[in-house]
Amino acid sequence: MRINLGATEMEKLVLIIDDDGRNIFALRLALKSRGYAAIAASSVKEGLSLIKGDGNIRVVLMDMMMPEIDGYEAIRLLKADSDYADLPVIAVTAQAMAGDREKCIKAGARDYIAKPVDIDKLVAIIEEVC
Repeated sequence: MRINLGATEMEKLVLIIDDDGRNIFALRLALKSRGYAAIAASSVKEGLSLIKGDGNIRVVLMDMMMPEIDGYEAIRLLKADSDYADLPVIAVTAQAMAGDREKCIKAGARDYIAKPVDIDKLVAIIEEVC
């Protein structure tokens, strides 16, 4: 799947992988207001397919609590592929207990943000990892 975007938008293309359409809608809207283009997948399988089909993705926002393949396994699969090992993944999760951030980082996420998402903090993380 090829996404036709302007040069500026291609530099800021974000992939959201989340099984909840409300989260996707809210994140896409918030990112758009900050100048980011976002595409979305409602499953890990779909998200990995988008990554492999579009070289414009600059960062992935990964929900960690997904059905079938969770975010931890998805990050491991992505990092195991040498073509995508350097693609930054930000864990976006409702899990905000002690040790959850470390668990996400250990799985290969570049950073972590808890839900509900503070969009200013998320944009700062995206800017830092890209």
